[in-house]
Amino acid sequence: MHRRHLMQAALGVTATAGLAAVPAATRAQSAYPSRTVTLVVPWAPGGSQDTLARVLAEPLSAQLGQAVVVDNRPGASGTVGSGTVARSRPDGHTLLMGSSSTFAMAPHLYQLPYDNDRAFSPAGLIASMPILMLVPSAFPARSVKEFIELARKPENRISYASSGVGSSTHLATEMFLQMAQLEVQDVTYRGGGPAVQGMLTGETQMTFQTAATVLGFMKAGDLRALAVASPARISFLPDIPTFAESGLTDFEVVENIALLAPEGTPAPILQQVNAAVAKVMALPQVQAKLTELAITPTVQPPAEFAAFARAESARWRDLIRARNIRVQ
Repeated sequence: MHRRHLMQAALGVTATAGLAAVPAATRAQSAYPSRTVTLVVPWAPGGSQDTLARVLAEPLSAQLGQAVVVDNRPGASGTVGSGTVARSRPDGHTLLMGSSSTFAMAPHLYQLPYDNDRAFSPAGLIASMPILMLVPSAFPARSVKEFIELARKPENRISYASSGVGSSTHLATEMFLQMAQLEVQDVTYRGGGPAVQGMLTGETQMTFQTAATVLGFMKAGDLRALAVASPARISFLPDIPTFAESGLTDFEVVENIALLAPEGTPAPILQQVNAAVAKVMALPQVQAKLTELAITPTVQPPAEFAAFARAESARWRDLIRARNIRVQ
């Protein structure tokens, strides 16, 4: 009898320990986040990704129950900041504001300090941004056709401001130059904000930028948009024609934004981040701000990201090869 009681007690302890182990693991994930979440933007302040990150940071902090801080890590077309995230602990407390520039373009231009196909676990696509072709307000061209005519005259010596080799706006410009059969000098900056400043100081005469980066300068009358590289006109800027309307069919480029975490981040954490972003994007005050910046929420499940990234990568690989674009 004594022995039977001892065995029952031992079995009870074992069972209790086994049952306790499962909730402990669950609690470890459900406790996320347990400290500040760092959202790395791999570009200089003032660009579109930085703008979006700062719009989301405060309401996302409230949603997650921990502070979300934006950390700008510019350099090498976004790969410096991306490398920082790739080397971080895979616990969801360091996230990357990734874009087509980083996950689809840079791998074809740089010797990356990480394996682009394996370094990240996606929390999913979250937004897209239309890209505009812009000139300074004093520039004589008022349409894409007029710009092409001016650029073809050697005496005009036109240059364009690039946000960095391999950035979405840089490759959008190269695609435009290929389709328009133009050769224009590239002046490279460390992000969208510095590139716009180069335009404002007269160093360059044309740039492609996301609407979020330049709307303030457009409203102030400093920059003029000649066309938008989206399939249709955007509701917030209805007077700006598309490239198709401007004579260049099949010219469509948008900046796609995803949230990425270090490889190995648990799936429940990725789902939690995705759900939190979706709730934030649905807030009326956030929707109003995004509309004002011409940013479209496109929150998709993490599982859909891989196929999208492969298709984007193939598209830009072909352009990079055709234009023989290299990092100098």
